[in-house]
Amino acid sequence: MLEFPGATDGPWSRFVVAPDARGIGTVRYPRVEARDDDCAKKLAKRTLTNLYNERPAWLANAHAKLDNAVAHAYRFPVDLTDEQILERLLALNLERSTDESETAKKSGAQKRTSRVKTADEII
Repeated sequence: MLEFPGATDGPWSRFVVAPDARGIGTVRYPRVEARDDDCAKKLAKRTLTNLYNERPAWLANAHAKLDNAVAHAYRFPVDLTDEQILERLLALNLERSTDESETAKKSGAQKRTSRVKTADEII
């Protein structure tokens, strides 16, 4: 059993035990433990790296759907190469940077500069 502090409105809410008035309690999350050595070997292989290297169909499909959604959001064709995508994103970034600079000049806004930190603020 893993135990750590958590809130009743957080992602671990169903595992929170004895919350206080603020909704903070102890998360008691059941830890997966292998029944035997064979199960332990199988469980040790269940990592994100191995999952991505195996590239199961459901994961490849999820990536394809996400890629299509992002392409549509940027109004890019879905069949662009990675290099073409990067070229378009760079052009878009430069265009927006230029637009922001022109807007700042028109409004008379000055470039923000950070203040000098005192000796006790430097870690």
